[in-house]
Amino acid sequence: MRIALAGAGAFGEKHLDGLKKIDGVEIVSIISRTGEQAAAVAAKYGAKHSSTELADALARDDVDAVILCTPTQMHAEQAIACMDAGKHVQVEIPLSDSWADAEAVVAKSRETGLVCMVGHTRRFNPSHQYVHNKIVAGELSLQQMDVQTYFFRRKNMNAKGEPRSWTDHLLWHHAAHTIDLFAYQSGKIVAANVLQGPKHPELGIAMDMSIQLKAETGAICTLSLSFNNDGPLGTFFRYIGDTGTYIARYDDLVNGKEEPIDVSKVDVSMNGIELQDREFVAAIREGREPNSSVGKVLDCYRVIGELAKSLEAQDGWS
Repeated sequence: MRIALAGAGAFGEKHLDGLKKIDGVEIVSIISRTGEQAAAVAAKYGAKHSSTELADALARDDVDAVILCTPTQMHAEQAIACMDAGKHVQVEIPLSDSWADAEAVVAKSRETGLVCMVGHTRRFNPSHQYVHNKIVAGELSLQQMDVQTYFFRRKNMNAKGEPRSWTDHLLWHHAAHTIDLFAYQSGKIVAANVLQGPKHPELGIAMDMSIQLKAETGAICTLSLSFNNDGPLGTFFRYIGDTGTYIARYDDLVNGKEEPIDVSKVDVSMNGIELQDREFVAAIREGREPNSSVGKVLDCYRVIGELAKSLEAQDGWS
């Protein structure tokens, strides 16, 4: 499996680290914003090609698939370009920043029959897999999810503290993780509400947001998001079920009393990104639809699109 990666920033390197652990995978091409960065990352991971242009990788006959870790605003257009070039593609979350673009990517994937997967990592974290397995086995019925997604990000910086060329977004990016995960664990979302705080004078985005969701099963979800939180960073999920309470912090899991739960045997790795990439490669090799395919996560973007319309209407109140 010969793979090109576009967007060699902080998250791109997490994918490259994961890919190095998968048998039979070759990292062929690295695409990044500057030629210097692309060449440096290519040298680090043994890729024989680097460039600043995705088209250069798509033109190569030794590239089977592409992973896109580029700015959100480019995801949909680039995913379609990959499939038009006959390449399988994994798009980092979010798939798009509009409902229409999300629908266009799904249409292209159906037209081409190629694997098109979105990086909804929460489906793959061992902590969330553990809870999902209990739900599927009928051992747990989810009543409520309480989720906090907190960062301290008042400038355009990535996870490595480097400047970003684009603006992150609480709704289209960070909320997408939880909205999809809630539907994955509870069923189709049938009601959704949103409120947002003041917009940052320079970034132009809301720095705080509150979302409520209800699934067809009756389960509810409360999601709080902030770029203003000066404290522990990341997302913390509390699952409240009829037979237990679980708290997930990325790949780790504890019960409601903060007692650790061993999830080391849930899958072949404890790294959600690596497991996500393993699923991408396996789906291509086996000719099947992957977990978190663009079709399976599409409804998440329907909900986000509806919430975005609600926020636009609220802006009109003032």
